[in-house]
Amino acid sequence: MSLIYKDGVTLNLFASGVGVLVVGTLLMLLTRKHSKEMNKREGYIVVTLGWVAMAISGAIPYMVTNVIPTFTSAFFETMSGYTTTGATILNDIEIVPKGVLFWRSTTHWIGGMGIIVLAIAILPLLGIGGMQLFAAEAPGPSADKLHPRITDTAKRLWLIYFGYTVAETILLKVAGMSFFDAINHAMSTLSTGGFSTKNASVAYWNDRPIIQYIIIVFMFLAGTNFVLSYYAFKGRVQKAIQDEELKLYFKFIALFTIIVSLIIYFKADLALSTIDHPMVWGKAESAFRHGLFQVLTVITTTGFITADYTLWTPFLVVFFFGIMFLGGSAGSTSGGVKVMRHLILIKNGFLEFKRALHPNAVLPVRYNKKAISGDIVFNILGFFILYMLSFIVGALVFSMFQIDFQSAIGLSASSLGNIGPALGNFGPVNNYAALPPLAQWWSSFLMLIGRLELFTVLILFTPFFWRNR
Repeated sequence: MSLIYKDGVTLNLFASGVGVLVVGTLLMLLTRKHSKEMNKREGYIVVTLGWVAMAISGAIPYMVTNVIPTFTSAFFETMSGYTTTGATILNDIEIVPKGVLFWRSTTHWIGGMGIIVLAIAILPLLGIGGMQLFAAEAPGPSADKLHPRITDTAKRLWLIYFGYTVAETILLKVAGMSFFDAINHAMSTLSTGGFSTKNASVAYWNDRPIIQYIIIVFMFLAGTNFVLSYYAFKGRVQKAIQDEELKLYFKFIALFTIIVSLIIYFKADLALSTIDHPMVWGKAESAFRHGLFQVLTVITTTGFITADYTLWTPFLVVFFFGIMFLGGSAGSTSGGVKVMRHLILIKNGFLEFKRALHPNAVLPVRYNKKAISGDIVFNILGFFILYMLSFIVGALVFSMFQIDFQSAIGLSASSLGNIGPALGNFGPVNNYAALPPLAQWWSSFLMLIGRLELFTVLILFTPFFWRNR
């Protein structure tokens, strides 16, 4: 891309790539005689350190091109890319060389389905125990496998992911985007990342509603379980649409869109005045489109914006903050708690009422008409408690850097949920450039534990993990 667009940094990018390749080859040669057997404990270590190593190496292109000269900010930008958070410290994205912008979007695309899954699918020569890595990289409550061999599972997931990306790129190009903008936004959408090539994000195309509707469709798909897409492509559409999580995911989006759209419509003077471009298809359509877009971008943790929703009444500020904790489906590229966990928590909560009346009754939680083991329910309860504790601690640490309350809780929720736009001084129309260096490191840590769903990283900080059995 750098060579095609003659952006002046081609040699810099090539040198950074060669440098990483040389180091990686040397490390591979030096360790070729070591045992490649791997247990689950080692899988957690490899996944966590693998993501950290990728973030370190991924920061090099920013530094050698002088786009981001400091290592702290370059690491932050890369971690934000790989974890598909979409938070940026760049003040003027449009002056960044196109080769660097493409690399920035590529970090999203790779991180979306998972660096480790990519390595298992594309680089089987590693010869390591794939199941341990896959389980650690994607530790959500859904354990569906499309194929008995984990390598083939990863390949099928990546094929769907790649196909969606190509389809969105073509549609965006036809709708009026340049090819460069189309491919970058397609990679950001399918990864639910949010990096854009424009300072105004998708609001740049507020005068072209069709572009925003295309992105809406693919944000919805990216927030669904990719296993369901596989079933649909194999002709098992009924199995896909009967999935309980998909139904609840759709209902959440529909309900929240109605609420937001109505408020935008009836508060039009306030809400629609925050949109730069004039309405194209009428007031009702504009309210619906912006309402749907912002609901989807927060629920799927994509982070694109078409307007500053923090100006849409205090109620909507709190509303969007609340849905930052929802997340997309398990098995999707989105972050957050995930709809499946909320569904099981809700079901278990209602069953507790029945258990109080009938203490001797056996009342298992059911998902897709199948009973779920108590271990899974306890795991989800533990995850939710740990998630909320991480959010509280995250906000407390941000407040230590003299960040105000609203900005601190917004930063914590956004970083942990891999969302991007936060609240206060770090809202949708702002970036993270004002974040102090130490706060950038803390935000990067929250992004990492959020992307790897807490346990994979935090287990490394427990004493019993390192004890010999």
